[in-house]
Amino acid sequence: MEESAITLLEFNRRVNRLLHDVSVQRCWVVAETSDVMLRNHCYMELVQKNPVTGLTEAKARAIIWASRFAVLRNMFEAATGQAFGNGLKVMVEVSANFHEQFGYSLVITDINPTYTIGDMARQRMEIISRLRREGLIGLNKELDMPAVPQRIAVVSAGTAAGYGDFMDQLHGNASGLKFYTCLFPAVMQGVNTPASIISALNRIYENAELFDCVVIIRGGGATSELNAFDNYDLAANVAQFPLPVIVGIGHDRDTTVLDEVANVRVKTPTAAAEWLVGRAQSALDTLNAVSDMIADMASEIIASARQQLAYYTGTIPLVAENIVTRNKAMLQNYVSAIPLRAHLRIETAGKDLGAWKERVAVAASQCVAREKMRLQALDKQVELLSPERVLRRGYSLTVANGHVVTDAAELAKGDILETRFASGRVVSEVK
Repeated sequence: MEESAITLLEFNRRVNRLLHDVSVQRCWVVAETSDVMLRNHCYMELVQKNPVTGLTEAKARAIIWASRFAVLRNMFEAATGQAFGNGLKVMVEVSANFHEQFGYSLVITDINPTYTIGDMARQRMEIISRLRREGLIGLNKELDMPAVPQRIAVVSAGTAAGYGDFMDQLHGNASGLKFYTCLFPAVMQGVNTPASIISALNRIYENAELFDCVVIIRGGGATSELNAFDNYDLAANVAQFPLPVIVGIGHDRDTTVLDEVANVRVKTPTAAAEWLVGRAQSALDTLNAVSDMIADMASEIIASARQQLAYYTGTIPLVAENIVTRNKAMLQNYVSAIPLRAHLRIETAGKDLGAWKERVAVAASQCVAREKMRLQALDKQVELLSPERVLRRGYSLTVANGHVVTDAAELAKGDILETRFASGRVVSEVK
């Protein structure tokens, strides 16, 4: 056994000779970059993760020699707009390499940037699809932008040139339109960008009643620096924000998930300011047009009224004269007709009066005759009922104390009575 043993160096040399097989040379491999380090050469680890659990299933050390890395990096970043670094899904051409001293590694000789571009687009589409499934993607777009948004919350890096351009364009507009801005500083590049912008939005939310809209702006730069805006949490916050959000990030060729959820998407910070100025100017132009229209209508109404007034001024005297003439004629007719009508009325009244005189005379005669007959009847009744006539029939009338006595019980002993007869009277005393 001791005679058959070989040194470790010899063993590694044998492994090295085995790895020169064509099946492990210049193979295209799909993996994810990790622990990328630039030390003249580019060192990294290529890993493969389980798509469900996220656990590493395979891993290998890899290297791109300096002479080749400069070419591959320029090509990759120009094609993808993404800096070469950690966490990238890449398709690389590798060859197995085994060094007697440093062990197993892979040498990368080429990169297919199309694969990485597709993965970046896939991630962006996955985020957009998720926002659409959750019903978030169109929420901010549904908010009504004020006709003249003047109170503006700005999310940007305070020292960025893009912010300066925005402020100059906004406040230096040719029409002198007034805008009121408040900066909420945020990191606008790097891995901290989403969290920083979300923090700024939270501060705006606490004072939402003070603003008409939110503007998120960032100047131009490498496309790779815009990847932070392809973030689900940031996009969900913007989509659900209660104020309309205007996004002006990057250049015309750059589109992020944030652009998809914003109420308004413009090319650059300067374009955001131009959009706000243009909306205010449009409202001002509309107001001026309405003012001009009202002034024109007022002028037309006044001119028409003046024409009518001139017409009435010329017409009224003639109309009045005609009315006076007609009324004079009518009055003259009435004056002429009054004597005749009065004579007819008097004549008619005279006839009526004669008739009434006859009726009154007849009615008076009849009334007098009736009253005479009634008086005669009453006279006979009085004659029949008179005390003298009763006394002549044999009756007498007894009076005591000035009252006629009709009941003996009314009398008392000693009362003086006067008894009247048809002829004479007698005074007696009650015993």
